[in-house]
Amino acid sequence: MLIMTLPDERYRALRCGQQLLLDLLNPKVTPKVPKYIRQRAGNILRHYPDSYHFAKIVENLPEDFAVSSQFVRLSDAEQS
Repeated sequence: MLIMTLPDERYRALRCGQQLLLDLLNPKVTPKVPKYIRQRAGNILRHYPDSYHFAKIVENLPEDFAVSSQFVRLSDAEQS
């Protein structure tokens, strides 16, 4: 079975992964998450690409990552 991932789907997966990690850090959003999971999420986010790096990834790898989906919202920094 062949599964094809489009560039905008790949980009959206990275951004959604980032949001999931951020949600895991917030006890108001995820109240019953164990402390060690919050710590792991924080450790991963420490090295996770930020908006600048996401923009560079899209710029340098347009065939692999694209922001052409109606479901992806850009921050002001990424739009300029």
